[in-house]
Amino acid sequence: MFEFFAAAPRGFEYSLAQELTQLGATDVKESVAGVYFSADLELGYRITLWSRLASRIVLILQKVPCNNPEELYNSAYCIDWPSHFSNSSTFSIDFHGTGGFIKNTQFGALKIKDAVVDRFRDDGEVRPDVARSHADFRIDAHFRRGNLTIGINFSGPALHQRGYRDNTGAAPLKENLAANMLARSGWSNEPTDLMDPFCGSGTILIEAAMIAADVAPALNRFHFGFKHWRRHKEELWDGILKEAEARASRGINRCSFKFFGSDTDARVLSIAKRNAKSAGVSGLIEFTQADALEAIPPVETGTLVTNPPYGERLGTKTNLLQLYYQIGAHLKQNFGGWKVAMLCSEIELLSALKLKADKQLKMYNGAIECGFNIYSLYANSTRREVETHAADLSNVAPDFSNRLKKNIKQLTKWAKKEGIDSYRLYDADIPEYNVAVDRYVDYVVVQEYAAPSSIPESVTKRRISDILLVLPHIVDVHPDQIVVKTRERQKGTNQYNKLQKEKVELTTLEYGAQFKLNLSGYLDTGLFLDHRLTRKFVGEQSKDKRVLNLFAYTGSASVHAALGGAKSVTTVDMSNTYLNWAKDNFALNSLFGKQYHFEQADCLQWIEQGKGEYDLIFIDPPTFSNSKRMEDSFDVQRDHVDMLSKLFKMLSPQGQIIFSNNKRKFKMDTATFEKMGIKVLNLDAKLLPQDYKRNPHIHNVWMLTRG
Repeated sequence: MFEFFAAAPRGFEYSLAQELTQLGATDVKESVAGVYFSADLELGYRITLWSRLASRIVLILQKVPCNNPEELYNSAYCIDWPSHFSNSSTFSIDFHGTGGFIKNTQFGALKIKDAVVDRFRDDGEVRPDVARSHADFRIDAHFRRGNLTIGINFSGPALHQRGYRDNTGAAPLKENLAANMLARSGWSNEPTDLMDPFCGSGTILIEAAMIAADVAPALNRFHFGFKHWRRHKEELWDGILKEAEARASRGINRCSFKFFGSDTDARVLSIAKRNAKSAGVSGLIEFTQADALEAIPPVETGTLVTNPPYGERLGTKTNLLQLYYQIGAHLKQNFGGWKVAMLCSEIELLSALKLKADKQLKMYNGAIECGFNIYSLYANSTRREVETHAADLSNVAPDFSNRLKKNIKQLTKWAKKEGIDSYRLYDADIPEYNVAVDRYVDYVVVQEYAAPSSIPESVTKRRISDILLVLPHIVDVHPDQIVVKTRERQKGTNQYNKLQKEKVELTTLEYGAQFKLNLSGYLDTGLFLDHRLTRKFVGEQSKDKRVLNLFAYTGSASVHAALGGAKSVTTVDMSNTYLNWAKDNFALNSLFGKQYHFEQADCLQWIEQGKGEYDLIFIDPPTFSNSKRMEDSFDVQRDHVDMLSKLFKMLSPQGQIIFSNNKRKFKMDTATFEKMGIKVLNLDAKLLPQDYKRNPHIHNVWMLTRG
């Protein structure tokens, strides 16, 4: 009796333990990413041939505590390697695990290699050669929590490589993952007719057909790890192999189950047909080129197991949400009485199906954690006489939808009258839907606010998904024209994640001024919509004046000043990127001339140096900054008096300072300014745009003049 370890991806352990038990293994014990079991040599061969879930089978030679490099070397050296493989065979070491004195797997592999070579030499034999790839004999070592396991890779190359697949579609599914989907869905134990409307290269259907037809998964493999093991029993193995061949021939002829696959891509369908032929089950599977949303049940009842498209390479997030909602609606309408099992790496996409899951499981597709949901579609609640239209989203986020519709009705006419085509449509009006929705010309940008820690992340994601699901229909834009910026928890400065990587640039109109937008950046788009009236006010105050714009960002206030008839406009910002953007905005408005100056500088240092004299100064500093390019930190509450006092040294006698900031609880030190003979006027009520009335604390605006 030998001890073995069957390695598998995380999440496979339960199914694998059941499979090994059914195959006859004893002492079955689940571990992390695999299962230990006992078997004699014959059963070890059978499990290697018949396991549909294992990634590799390791015959264990030694399990010992290991606390230092010497113990690692000695543990490997004491194994009688010449009795296991010949020095005419090449060998390699697969070392797994780090920790303690094992800093990297290469170190562990090197120590074991040295021990193996030394053992051959000390036994009076020529040392075997090491092969980095395609070695004849592979030694498997695993180190975890001070314990070392050394064994023989009994199965050889990864067992998911069945030998029937030489090509795949855009998003390949490993064969043992497909087998696990079938196992966890319950189909493997109670087979029915099976359908996959997103079949790609056919892996799920081929694995299912092989199960139903009693075809051993490794029957088409040519390479096994035990082939160069000196204790290998070739005659015993040949007998097991011939028995499996006979079972497959008999099973294919007797298989009564039907398998149906469809996909829109003719190329991957041709690959699927070749793969099915290589697996010997092509006669059991019917492949059709068709859209999944037009698929109808090929039989009265059955099971649908599928892995629909997901991920950015297969479509934008909003597009995918629409697709998944339509899939759910189509299944409810047409597949009553069917069982459905679906794999997806993004749980929120599964939530868009709007189906109630019988089970919600986790699986790993490589390193990607996926959701695997199982549904029962009841015939008495589906197959309605009147077809439900896929775009009927009346039951999805109804409170959010109704509020957004109301806002759009109120704001669209207002925006047209104002002469603007970029404005806020929704600003966390309903706490449960904590997002901002902005229209930029014919695009929509969604920004997620930080959710309270008391709300589970899964709930937050589901609400965002519902928002993205209904938005295209309410705002009447194509899903590709929705840009999403989600806030990730505890990510520090990198808290915003771009869900749309394609560059989205366009031009917006604002009170006669044109501005370049970049919607695919992180948080900023190039234009702060809440400062719209502030910019307009700057323009109205600028005629025949020398204007200074500090912390100018993309120079939008400078453009308004120039269009307002300013004598000169000086635009200062620390970022060259933003200054170049400001220059583009000037060019967009045909503003050229020596009277327009662009200065890259630390604005606080600029103020300290007191450069020039101006009639109008607009300053919109950050709330706080400790930029590496600034010598000291800046806090707008702490430092505003000092900063504005210094600005007055640059201001002409009748000049004005327009001061804005975004600190919500900012308190202007009016008493100090009054003592200095400076008049302070709050402009918040005057300069708060209509689309921000729901959020009156979005910014502060003050005008300062000499009293």
